[in-house]
Amino acid sequence: IFLRRISTTTTSRVMANAGSSAPGRLEDLTYSNTFQQKLPADPNEVNVIRQVEGAAYSRVAPSPTQGQQALLCVSRECADLLHLDYAETEREEFLRAFSGQDTLEGMDPYAMCYGGHQFGNWAGQLGDGRAIVLGEVQVPAPSAPSTAKTSSSHTFSPTHRYELQLKGAGKTPYSRRADGRAVLRSSVREFICSEAMHALGIPTTRALSLIGTGDLVMRDMFYDGNARVEPGAVVCRVAPSFIRF
Repeated sequence: IFLRRISTTTTSRVMANAGSSAPGRLEDLTYSNTFQQKLPADPNEVNVIRQVEGAAYSRVAPSPTQGQQALLCVSRECADLLHLDYAETEREEFLRAFSGQDTLEGMDPYAMCYGGHQFGNWAGQLGDGRAIVLGEVQVPAPSAPSTAKTSSSHTFSPTHRYELQLKGAGKTPYSRRADGRAVLRSSVREFICSEAMHALGIPTTRALSLIGTGDLVMRDMFYDGNARVEPGAVVCRVAPSFIRF
């Protein structure tokens, strides 16, 4: 109940500022998927943990869970951003797509391949170990320039494309020794903080949905050797791009 109240507080304000296009159905979402079109793909489409060379991403589908999925919360503001009718989030198709059970037409799921430094040392291949991009949604242009946000000395204008990414939807070739899943406690934190930071005017990733998977995930919360099972969850994150620098 608390989460659902958070997600509905500013709906009227957002709808007043929205573009002229009416919110649509899940089937109306238009995917452009320019990341896959313009960057080199991993030729191996088998989802096994491995070193990937000469590619920016690997095509990989979310791994379905065995438990009973439950929609815990949806951000009305984020649905409006995608020009998605809020009523669509109550459909079984929404629950299945954004819990990682299935994909919708136009989605082309993948995990990014990248490397980087950690703790001052080159860590080699990292990549999306528990994040899977479902697709890149193209939305109608906003009707008024007043929707641009200003933070410090920078102006952030609305984009016309948003990537939908699931966090906790299973293993990818970059999962290393992890299971690719997420637990409810950290997923709740990410959902609330993403939308709260946006409301404060801080440009960040958005959160569309929070779904309980019905499965249990083993985690050592305090890294003290006392691992225990916790309820699993999947968050759908939304951003103009998840490319890292």
